[in-house]
Amino acid sequence: MGVLLAACLPSYLTAAGQAVPKTIVLDGKILAKAHKAYMSKLDPDLIEAVKKINDKADGIVKAGKTYSVMSKAQLPASGDKHDYMSQAPYWWPDPAKPNNLPYIRRDGQRNPELSKITDSIEKDRMLDDAETLSLAYFFTGDEKYAAHAATVIRAWFLDPKTKQNPNLNFSQGIPGISTGRGIGLIETRELYRVIDSSILLEGSKAWTRSDREGLKKWFGDFLGWMIDSPIGRDEADELNNHGTYYDVQAIAYAIFTGRRELAIKQLNVTKDRIRTQIEPDGSQPKELVRTLSWGYANMNLAGFFTLARLAESVGVDLWNYKTADGRGIRQAFIWLLPFVQNEKKWTYEQIKPRVFGQTVHLLNIAARKYQDPEYRVLAKRLGVTSGENDLGFLDL
Repeated sequence: MGVLLAACLPSYLTAAGQAVPKTIVLDGKILAKAHKAYMSKLDPDLIEAVKKINDKADGIVKAGKTYSVMSKAQLPASGDKHDYMSQAPYWWPDPAKPNNLPYIRRDGQRNPELSKITDSIEKDRMLDDAETLSLAYFFTGDEKYAAHAATVIRAWFLDPKTKQNPNLNFSQGIPGISTGRGIGLIETRELYRVIDSSILLEGSKAWTRSDREGLKKWFGDFLGWMIDSPIGRDEADELNNHGTYYDVQAIAYAIFTGRRELAIKQLNVTKDRIRTQIEPDGSQPKELVRTLSWGYANMNLAGFFTLARLAESVGVDLWNYKTADGRGIRQAFIWLLPFVQNEKKWTYEQIKPRVFGQTVHLLNIAARKYQDPEYRVLAKRLGVTSGENDLGFLDL
């Protein structure tokens, strides 16, 4: 394996023209440093972490699956199956009505009917597989990983027979009320992962210039829909985590498609969201009123952390940004800490047990960005991983 790595990876770096991948959320410098350490075979923990990624990637290649909006049984109101479709998670049949319509809201309680429409599930699997495969390719240089990653990405975004149309006109519909809503954009909040995956594939013979340009066009069209459509504009005005993740998407897609000025303009909107969403003490009242307050406070802060990473690409520092009265994402992070350390009891409504996967992710990022190793110690003490592909070993 060591000979294979030594033989394959330099060709990847030469073909890509850079030792440091220009990823937009994953930190390219940290990735390059991790790769160098992996190649040296001197870090057992890193070797084990990459082995887990490679083992999972091997399973994905063996399964040979791709994912598509065409897999769903339902037909959107447009009559075009290429349109993404989903149902609002917290809306349920109304037992007081003969036909159960219109549905009624139960915040924080997911309706199991959601799984009947498969687009969201297929999209999440596509993101996980593309990310795993592209990371395996980055660390090993093995073209089998790149080849299947390219196939997975093409199936969702580029193949005329299977691709998603670049809109969310029918996302998070509510039976009896709406066929689609602006807040459905929350479902694509992690599409930036496929952008980073595609960047890690650059240099592979499996990921062509045509593929790169086609993916950029798709995201450019989707960004145009976000900006110009009534549904997209509706989400842009949201005042809680939905607004935060609108910015994540708009800025990520603007950076990817070369619209730097648009990204900077939207970051000014982000600064205003910090002012309206985070109190001077660091609390997030718009998330704390939810029935799953812990999860939403972590989720929204994770969105702001992602925005801070994106902002680095255009020379803007959100990590240390503060309003005149002290509102900022660092203060929001510090506000959470006593509740992580059990120094304070969480007294906000939380109808399900607190989980800490996203908290670990935040702690690992903060350990490096704010140069405090105690955050990483605390993350390890929690004893959980941050997700499907735990990237904590990359300090991301």
